[in-house]
Amino acid sequence: MPRRGVELRAGEYYHIYNRGNNREPIFFERENYLFFLRRVHQYLVPILDVVAYCLMPTHYHLVVQIKSQPSEVSGAMMRFSVSYTKAINKRYDRVGSVFQGAFQAKWVDSDAYLVQLSRYVHLNPMLAGYGGVPEEWEYSSYPEYIGLRDGTLPKPEIVLSQFQSREAYREFVESYASADQQTVRHLLFD
Repeated sequence: MPRRGVELRAGEYYHIYNRGNNREPIFFERENYLFFLRRVHQYLVPILDVVAYCLMPTHYHLVVQIKSQPSEVSGAMMRFSVSYTKAINKRYDRVGSVFQGAFQAKWVDSDAYLVQLSRYVHLNPMLAGYGGVPEEWEYSSYPEYIGLRDGTLPKPEIVLSQFQSREAYREFVESYASADQQTVRHLLFD
């Protein structure tokens, strides 16, 4: 992947993502997903707020707001990625890179894009054929958004403040049409 061309700034929202090296899996069993989320808490939550997330077998999406010095983000992301890679390599007796280069980031330039991106991230498992409804995917912040789980990682109130209720957000997510993807196309990765 090319180097990140986005300057990170405190207070701004970003879509942070990465995929497996050669598009291979980065998660092999349930414990890997949970370990990844524990590492997000450990390494990333001190420097950013996680607005929404979705972990897929071959990639991850984090929608975040930077809350510290941007220079700290790259270092924390590197420590996070190295920690996860070392653990996976040890667990599965493998060597080499788990991720396809450094993390990528796209600036989320408006509240409208933030809301659309949260919907896309929450629908990612269904769009990829991993389930029928978004709340069935355990490795996403969607259950927190609609009140099915009381997790400590995501800050759904940032997006939910744009809706009258959790049910209104749910209806928004479920009313997704492929045409809506055009609205966030510049925020998505290839």
